[in-house]
Amino acid sequence: MIAQTIQLALAPVFVLVAIGNMMNLLSSRLGRIVDRSRHLQERHTATSGADHDAVVVEMRAIAQRISLINRAIFLMVLSGLTIGVTVAVLFLEEIVAVRLQFVAAGLFLVAIGLLMWALLLFLRETRVASAQLRIPHSLLELEREL
Repeated sequence: MIAQTIQLALAPVFVLVAIGNMMNLLSSRLGRIVDRSRHLQERHTATSGADHDAVVVEMRAIAQRISLINRAIFLMVLSGLTIGVTVAVLFLEEIVAVRLQFVAAGLFLVAIGLLMWALLLFLRETRVASAQLRIPHSLLELEREL
């Protein structure tokens, strides 16, 4: 029976691996955003007029991105912890011989829900980043054939 429980616990463990990979991606994006934020903070005092306004607009977008990524990381951690509790419940069910299948299923659904919520926040963060990085048409030189 323990062998069956181990097999049953494999699916949640694979989700844990995916969560770990996503958290790695999110933390590296967060690091790059923080670096950009520090650069903009230095430029903030050194600029004026339209340049200063552009710095402020970008800093606002960066603040929003930092908030979104932090919330996504928080939800990923909660999801990972819920997956861990799910695996523990699966083994506890086998060891104590108590029917906890519905508890394990409910915990797994909560973990997947948290993961999906985190992915939606990640999607919003990438949309904010993409909107922030619009290339002006004048720089594309579309009238020239290359």
